[in-house]
Amino acid sequence: MKVIIVGGVAGGATAAARLRRLDEQAEIIVLERTGYVSYANCGLPYYIGGTIQDREALTLQTPESFRARFNIDVRVKHEVLSIQPEAHTVTVRRLEDGSEYTESYDKLLLSPGAKAIRPPLPGIDLDGIFTLRTVEDTFRIRSFLEEKKPRSAVVVGGGFIGLEMAENLIHAGVRTTLIQLDDQVLLPLDKDMAGEVHSYLRGQGLDLRLSTAVTGFRRQDGKLETLIGDQPPVAADLVILAIGVAPESDLARRAGLTLGQKGSIAVDDHMRTSQPDIYAVGDAVELAHIVTGQKALVALAGPANRQGRIAADHICGLDQSYSGAQGSSILKLFGMTAAATGLNERSAKAAGVAYDKVVTYSASHAAYYPGAQNMTVKTLFDPATGRILGAQIVGFDGVDKRIDVMATAVRAGLTAQQLTHLDLAYAPPYSSAKDPVNMAGYVIENLRAGLVEQHHWDQVAGLPDDGSVILLDVRTPDEVAQQGLMRPDVIHIPLDSLRQRLGELDPSKKIYVNCVSGLRSYLACRILSQRGFRCSNLSGGWRFWSYAARDRVHDAAPTHPCGIPIGEDRHGA
Repeated sequence: MKVIIVGGVAGGATAAARLRRLDEQAEIIVLERTGYVSYANCGLPYYIGGTIQDREALTLQTPESFRARFNIDVRVKHEVLSIQPEAHTVTVRRLEDGSEYTESYDKLLLSPGAKAIRPPLPGIDLDGIFTLRTVEDTFRIRSFLEEKKPRSAVVVGGGFIGLEMAENLIHAGVRTTLIQLDDQVLLPLDKDMAGEVHSYLRGQGLDLRLSTAVTGFRRQDGKLETLIGDQPPVAADLVILAIGVAPESDLARRAGLTLGQKGSIAVDDHMRTSQPDIYAVGDAVELAHIVTGQKALVALAGPANRQGRIAADHICGLDQSYSGAQGSSILKLFGMTAAATGLNERSAKAAGVAYDKVVTYSASHAAYYPGAQNMTVKTLFDPATGRILGAQIVGFDGVDKRIDVMATAVRAGLTAQQLTHLDLAYAPPYSSAKDPVNMAGYVIENLRAGLVEQHHWDQVAGLPDDGSVILLDVRTPDEVAQQGLMRPDVIHIPLDSLRQRLGELDPSKKIYVNCVSGLRSYLACRILSQRGFRCSNLSGGWRFWSYAARDRVHDAAPTHPCGIPIGEDRHGA
């Protein structure tokens, strides 16, 4: 059997190695357009910023190492120009000399990846404007930094690459402005969860400009100016375009293969295209979402690796299939970590999926153990069954552990009640006896059992101010003095005084309760509801509201359940 693989990196290189492990006699040829067949794509920004010093560390396998270990013929700087499905051949160009040749195959696997988007804006081809997708792109940007020593940069786009580039440019001492068309960065998060990220990024020195459209570029007085409509242009020494990627599917389209959304390559669950002997994997293919079953594009390394293995298995006669993706992702932002899995509100609405949500706060580990920091967890669930549909987490230590547990819960179809029963590892330096994942399950179950009603941050401004309802704040006096009230008409009664001051509240009016995190206001709601009051708890509390509705300075310090910052010696803490 002769197998040709077009493209390396995650999907293609994984498929090639798996094919050899399954079939020692197969002839395997990898044709890669760039000069590198297997490299750490996700590590490229960290080489530019200097976190990764050795450029050789980016290369995971070379043509020589593939030949030595796997007996695979890897041909870099070979571009496949066309596919002839009926003849089972491909036409290839040697980029070093421009010559062309034809290669036959029994099975063909496409792993072309995705290409960086370069919109046709005025000045888009000026020197000093870069995209980051390949190793060659990385070396060009690093050389520019070393030779030109720029003092300022503009990054266009607030996705994974844009944010990682902004961080690494700042680490390299480059004053950086990030311009984002949407009203938030990091679209796997909902806008309210991104609010804390915005606050933190600005605190790290990033000039973050949201809801801003780039209209072109020009050279002016020795600077590269980014034009943003009728606003003053942003002058800098270099520009990184990180607007997004599009499936690299031109080869498949010209070969007559069936395409999916946004020009992606349509495949079945064995990774076969519309031509039975042609497979496709990676960023260029259209997948089924594990939660909704609907078609989706997921340009991530993990799915690409799994797809490469599955395609290789099927080529070799093993009955393996791809069950779908859920978009589990994680991103380092200076000291912060942001992660997501499954559905967010935007994708749930687009898919027509019924959902509810909770926002919980937990310390990264036992609050009495030094170094605990806040972790914000937003969990989407099916209101009818309690099934976990998705989760988003923003915090510091321990985010990776919790998002992986949530990803497993989404994949396994676990319910909130099952989250409460998860037996997760605990020791004070790592977690709490009630893990943040358990806590999300408890809060959902309280809602579903009718023990509490909740309202959300974006409903606060719309609550009546005519005296027909009561807004009640149960934080401590010190907290209110430091943080202020959400509205002038809020009544302040600390939780520990609530039972003694119930007479100050009108039982004929519904009460909307808040604290810092939503925990003490939940306790207040339990006190009130059992005494005949109608009440609602603010999900995520004042802290979440302040990031989502305002643009306040970021604060990672955890608070004790009674509201006293950890480390303060207060009676009753």
